[in-house]
Amino acid sequence: MQYPYANFIQQSFSNIANRYDSLNSLLSFGLDRYWRWQTVRELRSAPPGEFLDLCGGTMPLALALTRRYPKRQVVCLDFCAEMLHAGLKKPEIASSQRLLPLCGDAQELPFADDGFAGITVGFGVRNLSDLHRGIREMRRILRPGGRLVILEFSRPDNPFFKPLYGFYKNLLLPVIAGVLSGDREAYAYLASSIEGFLPQNKLLRVLTECGFAGVKARPLSLGIVTVYTGIVAD
Repeated sequence: MQYPYANFIQQSFSNIANRYDSLNSLLSFGLDRYWRWQTVRELRSAPPGEFLDLCGGTMPLALALTRRYPKRQVVCLDFCAEMLHAGLKKPEIASSQRLLPLCGDAQELPFADDGFAGITVGFGVRNLSDLHRGIREMRRILRPGGRLVILEFSRPDNPFFKPLYGFYKNLLLPVIAGVLSGDREAYAYLASSIEGFLPQNKLLRVLTECGFAGVKARPLSLGIVTVYTGIVAD
């Protein structure tokens, strides 16, 4: 199925695939590693079974999962093949026997019901054309007791930090990233998609409506990002 903006998003990621990791670290001032660490640790109470990293891109979050949980198999799915190919250039990923990359759509997951113990999504739900459909798919393939962990950009509320972050995100970031990546439009989209995405309370409501229990939101780094968690009730 074709979704609005899917071609634009896919092409944008294709254009920057080989520079994606280095740009993320540079533009986040290295905080991206801390954010991934906070994300993967949320799965420490997941039941036995495989993990799935959705919208996994160049697979940094999937790699973090294999490092923290050395006895788990990890599947990484992304709809941009170029991003997965860029990730496979990393020796640790290319040689891994526990990380399987797949190209596919997070809104039409090619997996059986109740197949995974945990799912992570790093900066991906914001790009889903049909958010409810994507979340319901995640719920479908998680087994009872399974955990969903979403890492997503959010909008800081701190009255002192908010204008500074807004200036950086809306003005500086597209210019700097555009020069370094050669694709300013992709990073202008990044800024606008953050502004247009759901606030924390509404995303928590979507998770509940789609069948998740115990939903929580935990802001990090003054609210630049938020870690959302939900559980499939036994």
